Amino acid sequence: MRSTLLKISFLSAWNRRVSLLLATFSIAISIVLLLGVDSIRKETKNTFLNTVSKTDLIVGARGGPMNLLLYSIFHIGDATNNVSYSAYREITAMDAVAWAVPISLGDSHRGFRVMGTNDDYFRHYRYADGRPLEFTRGAPFADVYDAVVGFDVARTLNYTLGDEIILTHGLTALGHAQHDDKPFRLVGILKKTGTPVDRAVLVSLRGIEAIHIDWQSGTRSPLRISAERTRRMRLEPKSITAFLLGLENRIDTFRVQRKINQYRGEPLMAILPGVALARLWQTLGRFEQVLMAVSGLVLMAGLIGLLTTLLGTLNERRREMAVLRAVGAHAYHVIVLFMLESVLVVAGGCLLGVALLYGARYLLQPVIAAHYGIHLAIAPPDGWQLLILAAAIVLGALLSLIPGVIAYRRALRDGLMVRV
Repeated sequence: MRSTLLKISFLSAWNRRVSLLLATFSIAISIVLLLGVDSIRKETKNTFLNTVSKTDLIVGARGGPMNLLLYSIFHIGDATNNVSYSAYREITAMDAVAWAVPISLGDSHRGFRVMGTNDDYFRHYRYADGRPLEFTRGAPFADVYDAVVGFDVARTLNYTLGDEIILTHGLTALGHAQHDDKPFRLVGILKKTGTPVDRAVLVSLRGIEAIHIDWQSGTRSPLRISAERTRRMRLEPKSITAFLLGLENRIDTFRVQRKINQYRGEPLMAILPGVALARLWQTLGRFEQVLMAVSGLVLMAGLIGLLTTLLGTLNERRREMAVLRAVGAHAYHVIVLFMLESVLVVAGGCLLGVALLYGARYLLQPVIAAHYGIHLAIAPPDGWQLLILAAAIVLGALLSLIPGVIAYRRALRDGLMVRV
């Protein structure tokens, strides 16, 4: 009887193939959206949590951990105070420190933040589980007045190598105080990373010091020093905004952190970037929950569409149900018939949806990586996604109970005399 029911279910579905194919495609689109949002959510979270990778500590002036993370890594907000360069050199001279990357903020260029650093930034900065910074064109800065820009800066401002860049004093997009007497030359454009680096203009610490050599208290001194004369001067900063630390052994992380937090020379603070990023992501957790809820509602809409299709064909199938009852089919046979149809449609929609999703991921992977810095891994569905697919099939089977019970009751009432 089971094989007969399966055959009847298949033949009945084939007889109504157009409407059921539309229902299958609707469910497939819902699955693509639901699993696609889940995949992008996970990849985005992974990219966010790996905005800075392989860095053990971020050090800045004492204040809030979130504020230090935001201005040093995301270039959002301002530091409460600067770190003296002498303190930076003293801390980076510790035996446990393997490398250090200074960060100096405060200027801008046409709405983009300018960051002063050194060559170690290109050697040691990592993102996305240890990926290094790469250049689409050019190389790191070598001269005092060389500049490197992120992918978004170059694309937005249509920059090419050799272009002149004039920095603005402060963070206003149209600042009146420009360092136009000391222009920089673009020597490198970074590849897309999906991190704040894409929207940064990178220059050397010596370059930052050079453009401020004839400035006092935020204003330009009447006595100007030319760019060429500045190039010959000893350009060492008095202070920086923050710095990144990499340790010889990660076992020493908490010891070094405690030592920096207790530094007596000036009030400093060291934070673990991974912990700070995780806390920051938690504050954004509601957004991903809303995305999943919307995707779940779309799936429910697809299943309700299937239910509507099954209910809409009940009148057409009254003779079919009457014949089944006449040959001795029990109530559960009629109900199982509808459940089989529903399961076949939902399972087909799930398979089609997964195929469409992975086809789209394969085709769009290089585009998304190039433009958004999100690297979509081509991997089999994980446990959570398999659970979503199973839940969709179970929900489809449960919803089919409604037309199944209605059809059985009509068959009892109609007998062999079908009333239309």
